[in-house]
Amino acid sequence: MTDAPEVRQIATADGDDALPTPRPGRLAVIGLGPGAAGLMAPDVRDELDRAQDIVGYTTYTQMAGPLRPDQRILDSDNRCEMDRARLAFTLAAQGRHVVVVSSGDPGVFAMATAVMEALDQSEDPAWQRVDLAILPGISAAQAAAARIGAPLGHDFCVLSLSDNLKPWSQIERRLEHAALADFVIALYNPSSKARPWQLSQALDLLRRHRVPATPIVLGRDVGRPDERVLVTTLGEIQPEQVDMRTLVIVGSSQTRQFPRQNGGVWVYTPRWYPDTTTESS
Repeated sequence: MTDAPEVRQIATADGDDALPTPRPGRLAVIGLGPGAAGLMAPDVRDELDRAQDIVGYTTYTQMAGPLRPDQRILDSDNRCEMDRARLAFTLAAQGRHVVVVSSGDPGVFAMATAVMEALDQSEDPAWQRVDLAILPGISAAQAAAARIGAPLGHDFCVLSLSDNLKPWSQIERRLEHAALADFVIALYNPSSKARPWQLSQALDLLRRHRVPATPIVLGRDVGRPDERVLVTTLGEIQPEQVDMRTLVIVGSSQTRQFPRQNGGVWVYTPRWYPDTTTESS
């Protein structure tokens, strides 16, 4: 793993190209999906196979294989998003075929935003000429939901509980409104060693608006070898069951669960919603 200064140094490094240099340079921001090769979009696999440089967080570049020996892997720490984006544009502006990798979908709390921000802030005309593409992937929320049924079958929202880029007060405000609106809520980045208290506060807030029997889906490393999916309830969930690699789906008032024939349960949210206006008139 390299840190940000080493990543910047690589941007000016020369290397022998085994493939013809594409003109103009191409930069593709791709979503690997949840991790299983079968859940990666064919266009994403094709882009990876044709690329010269693979840029990304170390864990995700390892997930992008198999790669050719002549492909350069430029990996870095997960906190260096803007450095990776600028490196990718610098290489692509030189005429190289660059892929920036994200897990899940690149536009959901991932690298597509950093790449767009880097381009928006740049005054380099060579960056504007780069052939830029965003290739979607299956998000963590979609993967976890599919494993257990269809909990996202009606209106839902996606929130990150990380306060690295926004204040906790803003997270609480958005979570409160989502709970009041009775959305199914998919929570990304629900807990970490640096902020173990936040999930407890989020659950306390949700319990003010949802009944204890509300279904909760915990999907950890879905699509990877250590996959684990658990269904619990808002009244029973414990913060210790969740870490940074867990996707938490909180059901709405209409979300239901029923037994599977071979054990476990299915969880789904009906497409319809009760008409409360006619009930109160």
